[in-house]
Amino acid sequence: MSQLSFLAVGQGKKRLKCERFLEEMSQVIPWQRLCALIEPYYVGRSGIGRRAKELELMLKVHCLQQWYQLSDPGMEEAIYDRNSFQKFLRLDLISEAVPDETTILHFRHLLERHDLSKRVFEEIRGYLVERGLLMKAGTIVDATLIAAPTSTKNETNARDSEMSSTKKGNEWYFGMKSHIGVDVHSALVHTMEATTAKVHDKAKLGDLQHGEEKSLFGDKGYYDEGLKRTHRASGLFWGILDRAKRGHGLSSSQQQRNRKLASVRAKVEHPFQVIKCQWKYVKTRYRGLRKNTGQLYMLFALYNLYRVRRQLLMA
Repeated sequence: MSQLSFLAVGQGKKRLKCERFLEEMSQVIPWQRLCALIEPYYVGRSGIGRRAKELELMLKVHCLQQWYQLSDPGMEEAIYDRNSFQKFLRLDLISEAVPDETTILHFRHLLERHDLSKRVFEEIRGYLVERGLLMKAGTIVDATLIAAPTSTKNETNARDSEMSSTKKGNEWYFGMKSHIGVDVHSALVHTMEATTAKVHDKAKLGDLQHGEEKSLFGDKGYYDEGLKRTHRASGLFWGILDRAKRGHGLSSSQQQRNRKLASVRAKVEHPFQVIKCQWKYVKTRYRGLRKNTGQLYMLFALYNLYRVRRQLLMA
């Protein structure tokens, strides 16, 4: 697995955008640390020892699934089809077997069974703190809706019971919510919570803080007069946008304040932009909150490394 075949190396001279992306991510992801985290569960599952490189291969396959939103069968076929995937995996199709869809499925179930995606997220967060890339001065909070399939053409003839409906503006949405706390300086995600769609954003405000904040930012959905007084009394800068009271508009000073704070708060949109627009995660793939929450932890862990990849490569 250490050498690439002539076919894998010699197809064209132009470096594609996807190849550059995969090459950068291959260098910045701390594979050894993550494999050491998963290995006790990976070896114990089969009862026999496995070479560490096989574990790294499966972890790389799992990362590819997150970036390109591929199903287990789709992932197997993509490895055969895409030269850039073979290079990323360091896989020679002439002499080595491609992991089949069942092997890919079993590895994903292993991560789900032991909540290892959350531990990967925490491990990468610690890795970035060690390198001084993730600070703890302030937090920006936000939430996004993730749609779930509404079809009832399935084994149970029903929609996912762990998802729910909510109204945003004049539109109704069915699915779940991802709530994140983002570092105010680096826009790295330090905390993530997942809930059903009907849970109000403000209900998770306390869970999205790490406890060492000097400032807190968010949109008007998080506004609370009591919390505003409490936080200001404790010396924390209250950067939640002001919300107009019923029957009264915002004053000119409040509007000006909101405009100033909006430029800071906008950083929290970057993680959602990457996973939804670049990595095409716009709808839940699995049934139930637990499996989808695990995928979100993995996505945000990979986003954090993607966000600071330039600094990591320079270092």
